[in-house]
Amino acid sequence: MESLLLGLAVLACPVGMGVMMWLMGRGRRQTLGPRPGNEQQIALLRAEIDQLKAERANDRARSEY
Repeated sequence: MESLLLGLAVLACPVGMGVMMWLMGRGRRQTLGPRPGNEQQIALLRAEIDQLKAERANDRARSEY
């Protein structure tokens, strides 16, 4: 009887951790994907990246001469 209780105690932690990971992963799948309004922010950030790349290219061109 003691070995059964010891076995259950030893398995409780990994089994509980596995269940928690499964539940967290399940909840995350439901929230994935772009939220409304994020597309505009993504477009602004991409435009800013393009602007910074252009400035960086201009700075490199100036430093070569």
